[in-house]
Amino acid sequence: MPNKSYLNQIQAIEGKVHQLVQQYQAGKERLLAAQQEIARLQQVIQEKDAEIKNFQNQDNISKIVQTIAVDTTNSTELKLKINEYLREIDKCIAYLRE
Repeated sequence: MPNKSYLNQIQAIEGKVHQLVQQYQAGKERLLAAQQEIARLQQVIQEKDAEIKNFQNQDNISKIVQTIAVDTTNSTELKLKINEYLREIDKCIAYLRE
């Protein structure tokens, strides 16, 4: 009889250890998924920061053009040229990200 009792206790312990291992594995997977999501969101934040800086730069350049250029013809030409440069810079940045 005592051996049967010990055997039941051992089986109960084995069952609990098995459950604990499963819970550990599930927790590990959730942690990995959370870490991947954090990395993805950090990348999104970096991209949004870059976009904000780009918009701020465009706004600043626009203000500079407005203060520098006196007549409308030179102002328009200067704006077009600066916009062309900005597009080229954006293409370079996109190329570097790839």
